[in-house]
Amino acid sequence: MTAISARKRIWGWYFFDWASQPYNTLLLTFIFGPYFAQTATASLIEGGMDVEAAKAQAQAYWGYGLTVTGICIAVLAPILGAIADSTGKRMPWIKLFSALYVIGSAALWWTAPQDFSVIWALFFFGIGLIGMEFATIFTNSYLPELHPDAGERGRISGSGWAFGYVGGVLALVVMIALFQAGDNGRTMAGLAPLFGLDPQTGADTRVVGPLTAIWFAVFMVPFFLYTRDDPAFVGKAYKFGAGLNDLARTLRNLPRHPSLLAYLGSSMFYRDALNGMYTFGGIYALGVLNWSIIDIGIFGILAAISGAVFCWISGRVDRRVGPMPVIIFCCVTLILTAILIISLTPTSIMGVDLGPDTTAPDIAFYIAGALIGAAGGALQASSRNMLTRQGNPERMTEAFGLYALSGKATSFLAPALIAITSDLTGSQRLGITPVVGLFIVGLILLAWVKRNGDFAP
Repeated sequence: MTAISARKRIWGWYFFDWASQPYNTLLLTFIFGPYFAQTATASLIEGGMDVEAAKAQAQAYWGYGLTVTGICIAVLAPILGAIADSTGKRMPWIKLFSALYVIGSAALWWTAPQDFSVIWALFFFGIGLIGMEFATIFTNSYLPELHPDAGERGRISGSGWAFGYVGGVLALVVMIALFQAGDNGRTMAGLAPLFGLDPQTGADTRVVGPLTAIWFAVFMVPFFLYTRDDPAFVGKAYKFGAGLNDLARTLRNLPRHPSLLAYLGSSMFYRDALNGMYTFGGIYALGVLNWSIIDIGIFGILAAISGAVFCWISGRVDRRVGPMPVIIFCCVTLILTAILIISLTPTSIMGVDLGPDTTAPDIAFYIAGALIGAAGGALQASSRNMLTRQGNPERMTEAFGLYALSGKATSFLAPALIAITSDLTGSQRLGITPVVGLFIVGLILLAWVKRNGDFAP
């Protein structure tokens, strides 16, 4: 068999980000999430609930659904990572979870408003999200093998994330230009939705599920062509007992590696806060600023373009100064952005009433979206590179499993806090406030993290 060049391996690895990003861009944040909230809200209003209360309740449903999914991921991530490390085989897991990604996203077609089920919509969305998250864990663990130099890995990670954002932008443009109808029944490109999709049944929006599934299936081909496990492990049986024993030993030894422990704790909080901003951003714009799904889609394009540009830039900064300064800068930026978002109403910014005809809050939210895209993408790219400095080089899949655990052990926390706060206050706007505190806690814990970790020679 012809050897696969290093360049092809890197580009094949990049294509996972390109293929998988639409789950975040199209489903989680900008299209399906707002559609879920809109449809659930309408159903609650038909049941006699007040409009504002219905909006808050729909946001709470979304939060509780993501809480359950996050707990599932938190429990299984480190276990599967340890088992994979015990055999050296990651590709079979990636194939399995890729199948879940495709099945879960494609099934969102069956969420029409006429027979909408909150439970089934959240179930299939959760199946796809589990597939995406676990495939990401195993794919990220290939990063240390792509280049021996830590600085170059920072560049590769940033470029990969930027490439993924470009894929997300293109998928979002395809969605709102060809399928998603506006109030006039036309797409952003002035066309009737392709294939005669009927906006009255939500088909122009529901198609986002199959579109995301097809996009992933097509663009994962380069990844599967150019990414390989070590041939020495081919045919080796999975040792579940050995994997669990290795994981138990790693967990027992964590206190002996205070930098890794502090980093896992820090990233647990700031990534949870970031996911809260991603997860509820589109729903917030829909309910608080009364945007349409096309408006949210345009907002998403701006955020994704900003993310692509700044991921590429941050990868170069990471290569020069390391991931730690990038992570700190991004956390501070996101704290300030979250405060700005919470202050917005249709007529005011930071408590200053601008009158009923103002467009300033909409403009401010677009700016906030660009900042979230820029700082959020750079934060995630540098964070996964930071883990390659903090984790044991000989147990890297397990390290990324622990990283996923730290990201998911409290991944239910942001959605749960937002859901509970939304329920208690009856306000979508105030429901977002917990993300600020989570970012601050994550930033404080970085004080105990060594730039090059505990395992550096």
